[in-house]
Amino acid sequence: MIVTAAPNFKQVVREIWKPLALLFVWDVIVTITYVLLPFRAPSLPLTLLGSALALFLGFRSNSAYQRWWEGRGLWGLMINASRNLARHARNFLPDGEALDMKRTIVLRQIAYVNALRCQLRRQPVDQEVLRFLSRGEADFALARTNVANGIVDGTSRRINIARQNGWIDTIQQTAMESILVDIANAQGGMERLKNTPLPNQYRFFPTIFTHLFCILLPIGLVETLGLATPLGSTIAGLMFLIVLAIGDDLVDPFANTVHDLPLCAMCRTIEIDLLQAIGDQAPEPMKPDKTGVLW
Repeated sequence: MIVTAAPNFKQVVREIWKPLALLFVWDVIVTITYVLLPFRAPSLPLTLLGSALALFLGFRSNSAYQRWWEGRGLWGLMINASRNLARHARNFLPDGEALDMKRTIVLRQIAYVNALRCQLRRQPVDQEVLRFLSRGEADFALARTNVANGIVDGTSRRINIARQNGWIDTIQQTAMESILVDIANAQGGMERLKNTPLPNQYRFFPTIFTHLFCILLPIGLVETLGLATPLGSTIAGLMFLIVLAIGDDLVDPFANTVHDLPLCAMCRTIEIDLLQAIGDQAPEPMKPDKTGVLW
């Protein structure tokens, strides 16, 4: 996620320079043709077409942003649920005989959020997951199709073992299980966003309409702008291409690009909070890289 206040124009140009270059070449061709072979350009309702296209693109961008913001809200719930689970484990389980169980539940939650991060980004499970699980626990989770869900199931079994050993009562077990339910619900919401893209009509038609409008733009402006048509038409087309790119950038909040949610930073936040909750040394928070991107 780009966290700098000033826009990075290099990043914007890098994303849209190809269609923008094609648009400029087309504008030049139309202008040269008009100068060498004067013709009466058809009267095109560019204002009407541009207004309709702007509304269409705006609605699409809003839909994409709602998905992005929903993903951020679900990760906020995940952060809070992780803190609640660590607090319950710390306060409910006694320090003596249940100390190892307490630490295991907390460390498994750190492994869980990192496994979920890898799944959402379509990446293999990395070392941030494995270093918080013992060998047997890692093998059990990695054998599951849904690794993150396997880690949560293992945590639930350990809570049940704690109740069977008399370390917690049924009321405390229910309280801890309710947090696992919140965690599972948040994961389900994230998987829904990841596995259900915007309908094809939202992705296909805005692209077609925007490119078609850019093709018609110099034809409708050449009589008014003359030799300045390539400049004026390209700048006008740039605005529509940027709005189109915004929708593409936000539609998948877990795609691991500079515009997506900083899952690594949020997992580090959970790691810091949970390790400090059990008195362990915690790493430093993640900071934006030199380009102003927080991953």
